[in-house]
Amino acid sequence: MILAGGPAGKAMLFAVVIGLGAYSIWGFVRAGFDPLNRGHGPGGIAERLGFVWSGIAYAAIVVFALHLIVGSGRSSSHDGTQEAIARILALPAGHLVTIGIGVVAIGVGLGQFVDAYRAIFKTDLKRTQMNKAEKNIADMLGRLGFVSRGVIFSLVGWFVLQGGLHRDPSQVRGYGGAFLFLLTQPFGRVLLAAVAAGFIALGLHSFACARWIRLLGSGK
Repeated sequence: MILAGGPAGKAMLFAVVIGLGAYSIWGFVRAGFDPLNRGHGPGGIAERLGFVWSGIAYAAIVVFALHLIVGSGRSSSHDGTQEAIARILALPAGHLVTIGIGVVAIGVGLGQFVDAYRAIFKTDLKRTQMNKAEKNIADMLGRLGFVSRGVIFSLVGWFVLQGGLHRDPSQVRGYGGAFLFLLTQPFGRVLLAAVAAGFIALGLHSFACARWIRLLGSGK
């Protein structure tokens, strides 16, 4: 909301939208073209499905930010995820599709915790070009970021699953709703601050990826 205030704020928000949009596209590129060489095995397919969900997730944030830029007047109540699920629930067997989406989203979220533990992102970096301190910092930032993303992805998946089980789109919450849910819990401010710090860490980790990412055909 702060970024959306005034011409300068909207310009900053638009710059953020461009970055998030690019990251969303990168999620689909990672899934479809596999530049990180995840492969076609069960584990690789699972990770590539996670990239698809990442692309969808950041695209949803982009849409929300665009609503703020154009001043739609719905910034406080608009939930694109809830609206999308409402459309799906209106279809024949829509609740089954919604349940499936929720289960996949929860699986992707839990997979983020596994990836944080395994630090799978290490294989994406040219670690021979990094010193020990750079490796340690990149690993710490990546682990924190993946944990935070796991929390939010899992929560959104749970909300979608509930919407499907009860055939009630009002139970669905998007990413903003997931943050607000954390805020309403005991020690909510601490929880929200920790998750937000993790997303900041993920952003900083992206700088390391931009500097040292190892794509197909590049050196180690």
